[in-house]
Amino acid sequence: MERYDYLIVGAGLFGAVFAREAADRGRRCLVVDRRSHIAGNACTETVEGVTVHRYGPHIFHTSNEEVWRYVNRFASFNSFVNSPIAVCGDEVYNLPFNMNTFSRMWGVKTPAEAKAVIAEQVARENIGEPKNLEEQALRLVGRDIYEKLVKGYTEKQWGRSCRELPAFLIRRLPLRFTYDNNYFSDRWQGVPEGGYTPLVRRLLEDADVMLNTDYSDFIRDNRDIARKTVYTGMIDEFFGFRLGALEYRGLRFETKVLDTDNYQGCAVVNYTGREAPFTRVIEHKHFEFGRQEKTVVSWEYPLEWRPGGEPFYPVNDERNNELYARYKALADATPNVIFGGRLGEYKYYDMDKVIASALEAARAEMD
Repeated sequence: MERYDYLIVGAGLFGAVFAREAADRGRRCLVVDRRSHIAGNACTETVEGVTVHRYGPHIFHTSNEEVWRYVNRFASFNSFVNSPIAVCGDEVYNLPFNMNTFSRMWGVKTPAEAKAVIAEQVARENIGEPKNLEEQALRLVGRDIYEKLVKGYTEKQWGRSCRELPAFLIRRLPLRFTYDNNYFSDRWQGVPEGGYTPLVRRLLEDADVMLNTDYSDFIRDNRDIARKTVYTGMIDEFFGFRLGALEYRGLRFETKVLDTDNYQGCAVVNYTGREAPFTRVIEHKHFEFGRQEKTVVSWEYPLEWRPGGEPFYPVNDERNNELYARYKALADATPNVIFGGRLGEYKYYDMDKVIASALEAARAEMD
């Protein structure tokens, strides 16, 4: 096989952006991915004319003008604004926590009234230094918001009681005292028309791509395939788990085509009560204002990650962060390998931050 400048492990956003930047500088790249598709967890596919976010909702949002201009080179973005709702039993609330939420919950009309209710509830809890996530949340937002909109969702997401979770996992809970249902406060927001897979395909169009290819198997027979490696998989897996395994959370999706044009009237609905085993329901057509006669809906179930499953996000508690620091020391001492992305850096990145990190890594490497 031909020799490349870079072997890029992972065809997600970090790997694809690095490949694009390398190609623009005249470097040759081979991208390998163990999955059967490109775009990683941002992968989209078309079902019944609807662009489906295969691994859950991905709304692009950023305040980084350079990143916004960059992605618009490869896709046209629509004007989608993320305005999810939360269902708790028979009640429906707007997210993020804003005046519409508070008005529905307490019948208040003004920011002063809402702040007074929250302050009174926080004072009633009389919590000093929070010992766990539950106490941290109660200290931030009081009993009503915690019980209805935080507790059940968080416990489903993490698979354990809020009293067993460390306080620092929610250093803050954003409270907005305006009637604004836009979940993000970034300047730019939207979804690429046609989905993320075409965007990533354009990023990769000047690289060679091999799918259904496991890195460890491939490199065993092709050790001299490239001058350097860009690795976006799990950092602990790269080192054979020699220091122990980092923890990740997984997700499972049940996706159905429904014979209706509108199932829930919203792209994303959070189910915050424990009575619902899923955390979110996603109706994909609403990301692109679809008018198809049918709709495609996904139910999202959190689960413990097990080897062989897809790791969706790191468990950045104290133990795991300390273990990652030891792996990071190994990575820094490993020549000719660049680690990047959510799994390579064991960090919960938003998409714009992944792209910014990839651009920075490419510049540090090649400029």
